[in-house]
Amino acid sequence: MFCLPLALWSAAAYAQATSIAFGALKADPSDPVEVTADSLDVNQADGSARFVGNVLIIQGVMRLSANDVLVVYKQDETGRTGIDRLSASGRVLLVNGPDAAEADQAEYSIDSGTIVMTGNVLLSQGTGTLTSNRLVVNLTNGTASLSGRVKTILNGGSD
Repeated sequence: MFCLPLALWSAAAYAQATSIAFGALKADPSDPVEVTADSLDVNQADGSARFVGNVLIIQGVMRLSANDVLVVYKQDETGRTGIDRLSASGRVLLVNGPDAAEADQAEYSIDSGTIVMTGNVLLSQGTGTLTSNRLVVNLTNGTASLSGRVKTILNGGSD
């Protein structure tokens, strides 16, 4: 009777990769990206823009906030420009529906709809939390994968 909870705890504490659902709604990476910040610096030479201070990024149902966000643009063969990726750092918070994740850094690849969060990752889902070194969120299919020293607390049921 005491072995099962111990075995479950051990498996959770030492798991190397865990896949889970993330966000109640799937996001569409082709939706417009709204950015709000305290300041903006544009670098015409390398085609980037840096938003600093209370940065909030909204794309459909997805919300991403951070202290600093670097937006890197791309240009296709017809000359149209668009966002290639967003690099966020400093108190990064990702919210999609009822799920939220915190980390030190995040890299959002717009075309693939993938956000990679690293450094002190904390994922909150309902009343449960998980921690890890790395979280990969696929906004297009609503899934996430945790890797690198995954930890959670499992509570036993009561009668």
